[in-house]
Amino acid sequence: MINSLFVLNKQGKIIIEKHWRGIISRQIVDVFNDECTKFMNSLPGSMEESGGFSIKEPFFTRDDVPPVLETNKYWLLNVLRDDLTWLCPVEREVDPMLVFEFIHRIIDILTDYLGDVSESSIRENFVTVYQLLEEMLDYGYPLTTEPNALKEIIMPPTIINKMMTTVGAAAGVAPKFPQSMSDIPWRKAGVKYTQNEIYFDIIEEIDATIAANGASVSCEAHGNIQVNCKLSGMPDISLNFVNAKVIDDVSLHPCVRYRKWDSEKILSFVPPDGQFKLMSYRASLSPYQAMPLQVKPQITPTKNGGRFDISIQPRSTDGKPIEKVVLILPVPKSTTSVNATCNIGQYMYDPVNKSIRWEVGKLTQRDRSPVLSGTFSTSETNPELGMSIGLEFQISMYSISGLKVDSLRLFRESYKLYKGVRSMTKAGKIHIRT
Repeated sequence: MINSLFVLNKQGKIIIEKHWRGIISRQIVDVFNDECTKFMNSLPGSMEESGGFSIKEPFFTRDDVPPVLETNKYWLLNVLRDDLTWLCPVEREVDPMLVFEFIHRIIDILTDYLGDVSESSIRENFVTVYQLLEEMLDYGYPLTTEPNALKEIIMPPTIINKMMTTVGAAAGVAPKFPQSMSDIPWRKAGVKYTQNEIYFDIIEEIDATIAANGASVSCEAHGNIQVNCKLSGMPDISLNFVNAKVIDDVSLHPCVRYRKWDSEKILSFVPPDGQFKLMSYRASLSPYQAMPLQVKPQITPTKNGGRFDISIQPRSTDGKPIEKVVLILPVPKSTTSVNATCNIGQYMYDPVNKSIRWEVGKLTQRDRSPVLSGTFSTSETNPELGMSIGLEFQISMYSISGLKVDSLRLFRESYKLYKGVRSMTKAGKIHIRT
């Protein structure tokens, strides 16, 4: 049960607010700002502990603030996403995970509608955003949270729709209702296609921390299965995987029959029409299958700077090329100049963020190892060199966990369907210690 929602910008000002069960005073936002300030001042190196150290950036841009702050009357549940803070003050008997899940659901819906969820996009599409918040909850309880169902009620904000929505809202005209109702809330009735097709995209991101000697400190893959369904009628799908045992910590779309998955590891579902996320999961990776690229950094300090030599060695990826390889090397904040060379790709030094961005491009096992070498000068002697290298890449038609689709069966409909399955592995949060 959710009472109110406040969306705050970087300065802590309210962009939009919605109340479903009585009105909570806006003063709760001031309380939230004060609690955040108290928490930030309690951290080591804060203003109070450092005797006057000031934080230049607003605390709303910091990830240090806990997602739950306690006050005398409310729990202040907050989510920070792209410089916007989504604040829900709730009573103590509310399950916080329900609130967090719903906030992320709102952000996902708005991303689907607006493309970019920012202060400017919310202000430009205020009426649409407010209507979505009105439809998604009923007296504080989640009601309609499926994008396909919402788009039958509230039109996406095109230029014409913005004019119609604004005029309709001013005249007190309610949004349109779906023309075809269904017993299944996520799928409308009477869907027809001349060609029946369904496409699955298995997208996995690698999160890893690699020691300086190349050993894996931690490594796991976070995957999503995105579906684009263009099937007529009311299809019932059964999806089998070759090795479902690699999947852990599964989050399923409401359309999936959980008991079937829990007992047989089969995804049985009546899909929504259009695009949706069928499943998200985590997969633990062994050190042997973990990283498609091996990075070998050597950073040597000098009197007024340092020298670096970094090589990249591609590993086996079933013959698939590793594309869009980018390495980010941070340098000390006191760096004044950088001089470097690379045998493959090109590099660029960012004097503002104090980092070197090396764009390698495309790699295969047959290619020679890319190498970036150079020196940097600093304004201080013996600079701190405890740096963590970042890495970006993507591999098309490759699943790092080994998850593959075995078979797909259609029930309740007699037509033949075309299915397409694609896989992609890309870098998530990768840190390579030096």
